[in-house]
Amino acid sequence: MPQRTMVEALNLALDQSMANDENVCVMGEDIAINGGVFRVTKGLLEKYGSNRVMDTPLAECGIIGTAVGMAIYGLKPVAEIQFSGFTMQAFDQIEQNMARYRSRSRDRYPISMVMRTPYGGGIRAVEHHSESRESYWAHTPGLKVVIPSGPRNARALLKASIDDPDPVVFYEPKAVYRAFREDVPDEPETMEIGKAQVVREGADLTIIAYGAMMRPVLEATDDLVELHGMDIEVIDLLSIKPMDTQTLVESVTKTGRCVIVHEGPRTCGIAAEIIARLNEDAFEHLIAPIKRLTGYDIHFPFFQVEQHYLPDADSIIEAVKETMAFDA
Repeated sequence: MPQRTMVEALNLALDQSMANDENVCVMGEDIAINGGVFRVTKGLLEKYGSNRVMDTPLAECGIIGTAVGMAIYGLKPVAEIQFSGFTMQAFDQIEQNMARYRSRSRDRYPISMVMRTPYGGGIRAVEHHSESRESYWAHTPGLKVVIPSGPRNARALLKASIDDPDPVVFYEPKAVYRAFREDVPDEPETMEIGKAQVVREGADLTIIAYGAMMRPVLEATDDLVELHGMDIEVIDLLSIKPMDTQTLVESVTKTGRCVIVHEGPRTCGIAAEIIARLNEDAFEHLIAPIKRLTGYDIHFPFFQVEQHYLPDADSIIEAVKETMAFDA
């Protein structure tokens, strides 16, 4: 089976979707001639032409507004916003039109479109290039929010997002783009949006994470299992909205302890929503308070300082040890 990076897997998903459905098209800044900043759309212009692979002006609001109009007329646009920090320039179109048109039209115009965008830290970028603002979109009715963690689930989830009748915000952890390779088959694969994945089964404690944070979580888990004898269950959320509450509750009901890891700011972050759901449905099974390990409530720092902002394996290990040591 071929091994691919996340960039190559995403490119494969776009290529196969465009080959199988002439209504699928891609658009964004520098995505055609240059193949995108991270080369996710490399080679698509040559295969499908400028009517389906479109370079746009540097105008995020125009990109999303145009994509919404295309979706109303039955096309399936995949619109790239070059960095997630610049989705704020398209906020009006995303919130007022992309998220609302199905409801506004009483279901006459479902908006089958995807907004792809790289998010998160890990590459020492400048301002507006490292934000993790998935909570904005999870809070917005009418949108689905998907965040893959590796090449294989990225390909499968992007295919599912393109096929979905509703608008999907597809956050791509750019720190993972070329960080490692996985087996990704040539044959098309898809995954269910709204279903988390139990990456490792365990009995002592549940760690919940998503996106780029899965790598330090798995590194920490190896240490906790091999050096400290803990039996850790690891869940990759994959879909922020809809959220797979059932899998989370079943896991924490079994282990009684939970640590949640994400790089977005702490206040009103995804961890807070997960904690609320676990308190509602698994409270009687908790042995210790749920701990969240997140980014700080500050603007994302620059360059080398970002490593002090992001959760890492050491801080995850410490959070797990504190939770395991709790004695009521």
